[in-house]
This record gives sequence, C-alpha cells and structure tokens, in this order.
Amino acid sequence: MNRNLVFIFVIIGILISTCYSVKIKIQDHNKIDASNAYQIGVGSYDITGPAAETGMMGYAMPGQVTGGIHFRLRARAFVFIDSQGNRAAYVSTDSCMIFQAVKIKVVQDLQAIYGEEMYTEANVLLSGTHTHSGPGGYSMYALYGITTLGFYKDNFDTIVNGIVSAIQRAHDNVKPGRIMAEQSELWDTNVNRSPPAYANNPPEEQALYDANVDKNITVLKMEDMQGNPIAALTFFAVHCTSMNNSNHLISGDNKGYASYMWEKKVNGQNVLPGQGSFIAAFGQSNEGDVSPNTLGAFCPNGSRCSIDSTCDGKTEGCIAKGPGADMFESTQIIGNNQFQKAYAMWQNASIPVQGPIIYRHQWLQMTNVTVQPQFHPLNKTGTTCRAAMGYSFAAGTTDGPGAFDFTQGDNNTNGNPFWNLISKFIAVPTEEQKECQSPKPILIDVGMTKPYPWTPDVVPIQIITIGQIVLIAVPGEFTTMSGRRMRNTIRQVLQDGGMEDPIVLIAGLANTYTGYIATYEEYEVQRYEGASTIFGPLTLSAYQQEFAGLAQSIVEGTTLPPGPTPRNLTGHTWFLLPPVIFDEAPDGDFGRVYTDAQSSYTYGDSVNVVFYGANPRNNFMIESSFHTVDLQTSEGNWTTVYNDGDWDTRFYWKMHDLAQSLCTIQWNIANTTIPGTYRITHSGYAKPSSFSSKLVAYTGISSTFTVTAN
Repeated sequence: MNRNLVFIFVIIGILISTCYSVKIKIQDHNKIDASNAYQIGVGSYDITGPAAETGMMGYAMPGQVTGGIHFRLRARAFVFIDSQGNRAAYVSTDSCMIFQAVKIKVVQDLQAIYGEEMYTEANVLLSGTHTHSGPGGYSMYALYGITTLGFYKDNFDTIVNGIVSAIQRAHDNVKPGRIMAEQSELWDTNVNRSPPAYANNPPEEQALYDANVDKNITVLKMEDMQGNPIAALTFFAVHCTSMNNSNHLISGDNKGYASYMWEKKVNGQNVLPGQGSFIAAFGQSNEGDVSPNTLGAFCPNGSRCSIDSTCDGKTEGCIAKGPGADMFESTQIIGNNQFQKAYAMWQNASIPVQGPIIYRHQWLQMTNVTVQPQFHPLNKTGTTCRAAMGYSFAAGTTDGPGAFDFTQGDNNTNGNPFWNLISKFIAVPTEEQKECQSPKPILIDVGMTKPYPWTPDVVPIQIITIGQIVLIAVPGEFTTMSGRRMRNTIRQVLQDGGMEDPIVLIAGLANTYTGYIATYEEYEVQRYEGASTIFGPLTLSAYQQEFAGLAQSIVEGTTLPPGPTPRNLTGHTWFLLPPVIFDEAPDGDFGRVYTDAQSSYTYGDSVNVVFYGANPRNNFMIESSFHTVDLQTSEGNWTTVYNDGDWDTRFYWKMHDLAQSLCTIQWNIANTTIPGTYRITHSGYAKPSSFSSKLVAYTGISSTFTVTAN
C-alpha cells in the first residue's frame, strides 16, 4: 500500500510540476526585475552614399538622381542586454527601406567580428525610416533596381559598413541603464492618402478608432543609473515624403530632421552632427497609407483632386501638399512636430520597462502560405500567391504620382492596351496566378525569376521583446488597419500566455522589403497600396498567422525551425551607371572659387559660394563633409560650426562643360548665429586622369565675410 501511495504521490507531483513548470515558464518571460536595469549601448554612423548621378530610392522616378546633400543620412544603433546576458540590436537607418542583402551581409560581418552566437539573424533588427531622398541601388532584387540602373555596390557597402559600425559603437559603449516608456497621441502630423481603401474596411472595425490613421506615438527613454540621458527611440507612423519627387538633395526627410533636432538639443548646439554621445532615432511603423502632406492633394489649378487621385483623369498633376509653403518647410514642420511631442513625452516617461529579452525569427516562403480559417477574413482556408504588381502600382500615390496613364483603383485590364502588351512581354501570368491575385489585374509578374528574382519570395519574420516592449519586424509597408490588426493579434497571443500590458510596436520596412501589406478589404479597392501588396489578398492574413506562431513560441519558450534558406544573389546583379572617367578644373586647380562670398551678411540671408570641384562619387566623404562653415575665434583660429550634416547648409553639385563640376555651398543664416567673421570651405577628391584610378584630395576656401545681427 505504501508503494501505491508513493506511486500516486509521484504521479501527482509530476502533474503538478508539469503544470507549474509551464506557468513558471510564462512567468519567467514576464518576471519583474526590481532594479529595472539593462546594459544599454548606442552608436551612430554615416550612411550617406553617392551625392551625384545616382537614382534615388522611393518615388521610382528615373530622372530623380542625386545632385548634392541637404543633410547626411545616419544609422542609429541600440544594443540591449538583460540580466541573463540575452542581447538584441535594433538599428534605425535613414534609408528608404532595408533590403534582404543588407541584413544578411550585416549579420555576416558582425559574426566575423564577434563570432556566430552574439549577433544573429534572430536578434538583429534593421528598420528603414523610409526617406525617399536617399541614393538607391542597394537591393539585389531586380524590381527595386530598375530606376537606379541596377545594383550599386559602393552604396550597398556604405550602408552595410555604416550599420555594422553603428552597432560596433553601441557594442563598445554598453553601460548599466534603465528604459522608461511613454505613450500618447500626435494629431497634426499625418493623414490617410487612400481614404477610399480604408473606408472599405468593416464599419464596426473602423468604429473602434478615432481616425483613419494611427495617431499613437511611443517613446522609449534610455538613461544611465545616475539619470543621465543615453538615447531616445520613438515610433510614429508617417511617410518620409515631405521632400517630393522634384528633390535631388540627399535628405533624411522629416524623421531625419526630428533626430537632428533632438540630438542637437541634448548634445549641444556646438556639437557637429553625429559627434555627440546622445542618440535619438525616429523609427518607422505602419505608414503604408499615411502621408505627411497634411493639406491634402491638389490639382495645378488649385482644386482638390478627384476621389481616384486624378486631375482631369490624369494622375501626374495630383500632388499632395503641406503643411509648409515648400518641401523644405514641410519637412521641418512635420519633423519638428514629431520631435517636440516625443521630447515632451521623454521628459515625463513613466512606464518602467522590465523583463527579459526574447526573440524569434523564421524564414517564410511567402508565395504559398496556407492560411487557416481563423486568420482568413472569410473564415475559410486560402493561400498566398506568386508575387505580382497591379495596375494602380504604376499610378503612384498623391505623395509621388506615377508618370504613366494609370489611375488608382484601376482594376480594368482592358483600359490600357499598350501596358497590357508590355505586361505580357515582361511575363505572362498563369491562370492560377491571375485567379489567386484577383481582383488585382496583373501589370507585372514580379514573381518571375528571369534574369534573376525580381522580388523576395523567402521572407524573414521576427519578433523581439525587451521586457514588455514587443517589436514586430515587418518586411514591408503595413497600412494603418493592417498594422492595427497585426498588433492586436500579437497582443492577444502574448496576453493569453501571461504577459501583462505588452506595448506592441510595428517596426516597419524591416530586414527585407516586399512592398505593401493592405487588408483584405483594402486590397479589393486596388488603390496603390493594394496593387502593391504583392502576395495577393491574403498577404496580411498570412503574416498574422505566422507572426502569431512566433509570439506563441515566445510564450511557450519553444524553439522554431529556421525555415527555407533565402536566395544568394551575389554575383547575379547588374549595374548600368558608368564610372567617373575623369575630373577637370581650370589649370587643374580643384577647389578654386568660381563665385565668392560677399563681404557681409545678416540674419536671414543666404551665403552662396561656388567652387570648381569634382564628382562626389569619387569619395562619399563618410564621417566627414563636403563643406564647412568656419567661425574665426578671438585668437584668429578657425573652428567649424556647420558641415553638410546640418540643416542650415546645402551642398549642390552639377556638371559643368564636359568633366568640370560646380559645387555650390549654401548657408542659410539663422537668427541664432553668433555674429562674427566666417569662411566657407569645400573639400573632395578628384580623378584628374582617365588613365589612372588615383584620386587627389583638394580643399577650396572662400574669402572671409562678416555676419551681423539685424
């Protein structure tokens, strides 16, 4: 009898311990650390790239090529380590998006430095701010290289090296610190650019929200154990399209300006961009249908655009505006709105971030995901599709209209015989693909693999939790409602698993790029976002299902298979932009002044000095500058007060004659400028001979001039 009792007690003990272990497993994932401490490291590095002749990434306008710099692009890295040594790295880049080859190469380079275990595909999250004013050519997939003339390895290397260097700086500067969160709303900074598509979502779902775009803004405040500021990380959904498609200057757009302003405020106005210890990143979220052009879309005659975003049936003239008088002022206003709101929240951050760092990652074959009924909008089984672009993709958006005769919401395959012919010449979609993608009329079958894949088919999905902060790394542009559904899905899984009050955030345009992700209902309308949802009407449903699997694995503490291996396209790319043959200057005098400064200026004036320079593609001047504005000290020395990373200066490049370059340095004098004696310098590298690859450094200096207050 004693043996039986022992046996019964053992069985009961096993059952209790099994249940208890499951409960503990969930609790451990949400365990409150009384010290609220992490190891936190931050770092920033220049990723600006070629400032001449290079197709810009975002608007897909072949004629929009770089011709100078407004202010430099940066990668801002955050490394977090919990009390158990688990770490994660988040990087926000001033780039249009992260392409798959960039993420893969960054991880490879990090593993070459730190070994294979410290930084992996699973714990490194890269997210682009989505500026449309940066140089392109850094994707190995064909679709995203068409308007940039292919794969520009020098720019790819610049972005990869910049991200790796930013993470290295963060890695080398980790220190004990705390993270505090704050959530609020920002109401004057974004609008929905596709209201007809949003309005097709279920009315009862729309009724749950106060606006047709997300107004919520989240700030993470990082400080050391003495309360000194380390960094800030903000998430807010808005396109970086304040700079329109007529712009040729490299720019971080509104989020880049917000980062610039915050870093200046904390590091000090006399600290040059990128040289301060405090880092402020404005991460992108579900901005798919969200525009910063808050005045709305107008026709050239001043009237509002029609409901299909056209003027007299054409898309070209329908352009969104505002809130400023021009794109520079609009960038400044939208960026400043984000900065001012986030800074106020940062000062009052009150939610302690506590708990372990956990991450999950898988590769997903997105062309044939079976969607189960619980994730299908019609409660049945379905599948995703081989990738394709619809007609409205070519129409563009009100932020950047297309150059072709398409309109948004176009699902008439007979409406444009010319483009029907072109689409069939590129590739003829199968009946199965057309049925799967319906009601999208297929313009381009981007799922084809000739000469090599046009878009990714194997896609990374990733979730990182830092305490109750949940970062969903989405590989594209989720629309407002798509992002809401995804956040709700992941929040529910985590809460059901025992996580209390998770703060679930979308990290947009992360790790790779697969276009847009519209809801099933928005897809039916086939505006730009729906037409650019490449894997068909169940794309969002598939992502909800698969990301929910990652979240469930976090809750249960289980491991997941890595998934299929993505394609390696190294060596299978093309590039059509010819190299710089040679540079020329009068008498070989690179840096000679072409147009000098005046003798004096006052607040509100613009200084414009033109130099004989060289092609900026010779050397990108990474972590340096093509120009400086120097102030003469009382001892007669010169100190640099502005460079080409600053908002108040602009660097314009243009070709002059056959091989000469005219480089204009513009300084717009703010009313906070210190009165005194100034000069402007321009530096670069010239290639004097077509028979040699040797580059020669040069510097030109303007005459001195005075600046006085009004």
